[in-house]
Amino acid sequence: MEIIGKHFLSWEEAWQTGSEQVGGKGWNLARLVRFGFNVPVGGVLTTAAYWDFLNYNQLTEMVDTTAQTVTSANLGESDGLLNALRERIKFGSLPAEVVEEIIHRIDRLGMADKALAVRSSASAEDSARASFAGVHDSYLNVIGRENILQAVKDCYASLWTPRAVAYRRKLNISDQEVLPAVVIMEMVDAVSTGVAFTCDPKTGRRDRMVIQANFGLGETVVSGAVDPDLYYMDASAYDVVPHVMEKGIGSKAGMTRACLGGGTVFEPSGEMAGQQVLADQDMERLGLLLLRVFEALGEGEQHQDVEWAFDGREFIVLQARPVTAMPSYTFEPIKNKTQIWSNGNFREALPMVLSPLQRRFLKNIIDTIQYHIFADAGYPMPDGFQFSRFFQGRLYCNMSALQWAHYDSTGMMPGDFIPFWGGHQPALEIEDPNPFLGEMGLERQRRGMRGFAVIMDAAAQVSDTFAQVQASIRNLMGKGVEDLTDREFLDKYNQLGRVISGYCEKYPFLSSVNAIALVGLMQRLTGFFGPRTQMVFSSLMVGGETASTSADHGYRLIELAQLAGQDEAACRYLNSDSFDPLAWEAQLPEKSRFKQGFRSFIQEYGHRAVYELDIVNPRWKEDPSYLLDIIRSTMAKTDFDQWRAGQKETFERAWQEVVEKIPSDLLEAVQQGIKDVHNGDEIREMTKSVLTMALEPYRLMALELGRRLRHRGIINQVEDIFFCTWPELFSILNREWVGQGLSNLVESRKASQREKEDLAAPDVIIGEKPVYSQPIIQPSGDYLLGVGAAAGRSSGSARRINHPGQGNRLQMGEVLVAPSTDPSWTPLFLKACAVVMETGGFGSHGAIVAREFGIPAVVNVPGVMKAIHDGQTVLVDGDEGKLYLQ
Repeated sequence: MEIIGKHFLSWEEAWQTGSEQVGGKGWNLARLVRFGFNVPVGGVLTTAAYWDFLNYNQLTEMVDTTAQTVTSANLGESDGLLNALRERIKFGSLPAEVVEEIIHRIDRLGMADKALAVRSSASAEDSARASFAGVHDSYLNVIGRENILQAVKDCYASLWTPRAVAYRRKLNISDQEVLPAVVIMEMVDAVSTGVAFTCDPKTGRRDRMVIQANFGLGETVVSGAVDPDLYYMDASAYDVVPHVMEKGIGSKAGMTRACLGGGTVFEPSGEMAGQQVLADQDMERLGLLLLRVFEALGEGEQHQDVEWAFDGREFIVLQARPVTAMPSYTFEPIKNKTQIWSNGNFREALPMVLSPLQRRFLKNIIDTIQYHIFADAGYPMPDGFQFSRFFQGRLYCNMSALQWAHYDSTGMMPGDFIPFWGGHQPALEIEDPNPFLGEMGLERQRRGMRGFAVIMDAAAQVSDTFAQVQASIRNLMGKGVEDLTDREFLDKYNQLGRVISGYCEKYPFLSSVNAIALVGLMQRLTGFFGPRTQMVFSSLMVGGETASTSADHGYRLIELAQLAGQDEAACRYLNSDSFDPLAWEAQLPEKSRFKQGFRSFIQEYGHRAVYELDIVNPRWKEDPSYLLDIIRSTMAKTDFDQWRAGQKETFERAWQEVVEKIPSDLLEAVQQGIKDVHNGDEIREMTKSVLTMALEPYRLMALELGRRLRHRGIINQVEDIFFCTWPELFSILNREWVGQGLSNLVESRKASQREKEDLAAPDVIIGEKPVYSQPIIQPSGDYLLGVGAAAGRSSGSARRINHPGQGNRLQMGEVLVAPSTDPSWTPLFLKACAVVMETGGFGSHGAIVAREFGIPAVVNVPGVMKAIHDGQTVLVDGDEGKLYLQ
């Protein structure tokens, strides 16, 4: 008769039960099995069996007494009490029903005549809070019924060793929280084994993985008994597989072998001691497996500590746990300061929970950009330093490190940096308020000049750079991806990665051209306009001869809306009750001027999208619904000539003021400054547009792979591909994995995505504590204070829009209140009388476009999405950076 699992659970049953019953190790192994990882056959004896064992042997009172008696203070004096408890446990008897179930399940799993590993799996073990690594005992090469049962009791006893109790007391974890389950699984006939980390736990570096390896069983590596091989792997997302960065061949004086009758023996390594344990190609295979574990269990956020075995053909995962403690890897002068993380600037383009497919790659892009801002100007950056991290699926920037790097490299004070970057984080405290004094001050000035030279060089080559990237992408994509073999996808990914990484190294200097011009013009105006400089500057930016890319597609949409209102066929199509935005090509006649104009727009801007840096979002050429909805809602209310006339009037008023205040011999320089700022804005916005274009092939490849994996029955629908990760896809394409369990992982990630999207995103994280900005009504008046980003004053009814897809709620002449904006928001600016943003800086995308359009804008207003409600009258004062609530 089949025994229903109560005490001994299969991996599938363990997954359904959770960590409280099967312990951290058992729970993680069960998840790995469910997600398709190669894990030995086995199961878990639950914590309920431990309670039954204690009751059966009348040990509960002794356990309670020990737990209450042994403290951190008297631990050194409690050896006798702990020894007595361990002996009672080791010589106790397992209840008959527990024994029967263990033996029955082991037989059902085909393990009765196999050598087994019996391993402790405590309920609080291998969690994000505590790892318990090496604290509880495990036993290898256990053979025979009696030995298995004894090993279970020995695992129970290890809960009460001095080291285990000391660990719990140190972390303030109660004894009741740590109940022992026991993993029982087949031994692997291992050629080599080891421990690996998806980060460098010794230094805190997150850009590389560390592998420790020795021949034989893993006891020698886990216990530190020998000096193992040590391999460092590059974890860059630009390449298909991680590459070996550095390797040290350990002395490996000995290895652990399985004895024929059970147990293990340590023996000298002999001539094998000087040999490399893993071949380079096997390191790469293991590196790819580690990335899969990191993505599956750590969700791209929590690094993993993985125990592995290699049987000469395949790698097997023996356990995986979160890395719970790492040193701070940052600039030495701020190493002991609490790290402050902010989503300020990131929120402009990436406010959302990122798709699993894109998150690691996009983080790599941003880290590359930020690293080269400083490194290419000659500042000594820590090797492989990363400025970004994920928190609950969203990307945050290390503002402590970023503020310090700007200060220490060029002397920019944190208080001056924040208004441009945006965000509500505090300014980093700087002990030396005079960054340009002494030799260090001279070096900062030299670095500033080198950075300026790099920016100017980038500006001089901007046309060639954009053209080269665009040509490289066109050549790489050729006729598309439909006819590529699986292996050719891998080559294509690597080739694209080289193009993207090279472009990202230049990106910060291309996008900084506008900042150089902006600061130059502001400095020229300040001597004549004082505190009104920002207002005058904003007015001078209205309606420039050279519109930025993002502003230009806004202008084009105004023209298209006006054209649609004059095109009979377009009016019928757009106003139809059965309007289908995907059918515009089929339903509009070729003679339609609107169709011709819209086709031209899509050819030029079709690679863009709403929140375009995440490739999960359809490009406008795939789905123009958003654009056509904007056109539909504005075509009867748009007068492009009137719009332009209003811009011209704003500029001329500001220019007349300039003429009156500034000597005539300086006016030409001011005119050139205005032109330089417009050109810089165009370069900045085009820099992002080209990056978006370069990311499009990844979406095309993803969709094609989605079709193939759905056809093979690996995933359920094409769009599930965006809930996979590239390392998983590479493993399938490279024949390392058949994809079994991937559909389970996709469903798990969908649920996780929904949970994270429902969580409010903190504005700042101080250490690990999330902080949410609250509205601050100024005591001197009924207003909120932000950064004036675009000049002018305008009053209207407020409309809170959380996502550009809600843009149809915004009516003409209302005040657009948004959490942040990226280029996809630009069309909504056409309807608004003013723009308000919760985050953003003076140099942000939204600020640039608002100034170009001549719309008053106030940005970086803490908690504004909570402070203002729909329909409330708001006066937006872009000159003073104030919002008056009426």
